[in-house]
Amino acid sequence: MDTKLEKPAMPIAIQAEDAAKVNRRKFLSYAGMAAATAAALYACKKDDNNMSTAPAGSIDLGKGDVGILNYAYALEQLEAAFYTAVIASPYAGITTAELALLTDIRDHEIAHREFFKTALKTNAIPGLEVNFSAINFSNRASVLATAKTFEDLGVAAYNGAGKLIVDGGNLLLAGKIVSVEARHAALIRDLISNGTFADSTVIDADGLDGAKSPDIVLAAAKPFLKSVLWGGNLPKQ
Repeated sequence: MDTKLEKPAMPIAIQAEDAAKVNRRKFLSYAGMAAATAAALYACKKDDNNMSTAPAGSIDLGKGDVGILNYAYALEQLEAAFYTAVIASPYAGITTAELALLTDIRDHEIAHREFFKTALKTNAIPGLEVNFSAINFSNRASVLATAKTFEDLGVAAYNGAGKLIVDGGNLLLAGKIVSVEARHAALIRDLISNGTFADSTVIDADGLDGAKSPDIVLAAAKPFLKSVLWGGNLPKQ
């Protein structure tokens, strides 16, 4: 039986106030799109009795398309929190151009996060607690290296999850978001070293971007989170 996503949940815990920093027109545009497309987000729940139980203290991402959307939502929470911290305390020697570009990325990630929260409604996972203790936010190299890690990981995550999405509307939305994440990845790579935006570490011999499965992505994101995510019920390849 297909079940329509339910009534909106309460606001998430991570940096709730930072949404106000996003240009109001941009934010309302994303929020409006989420509200308009929420009716198309369905989860297949015919085998709910066979779902595995998440370990104590962990956050179950869920199953079906809802699980994949929560998986994307978790990554967007992580990225939004990171860029919010970057802009709140810019690294030493940051240029006006770099600050403007990173602020744009922050606003995009906040909008993506809020889009998923609105679309998932009560199926959304809670706000996540992050762990950025290994990042030196005052150091350009540390910030940009972390940004590169997050952006490359995000692109590979969306690419790897695409084949697991059942609803065509959800796949279309994922495609629109991953294209923005790829623009971010290209920019960050060129800020680190000009001309590396599409090198062989991310683009293969066929000109295709890399893809990673949820288990690999969740393991890579784990060091940056205090919250424990569990994807045991996510669709398999």
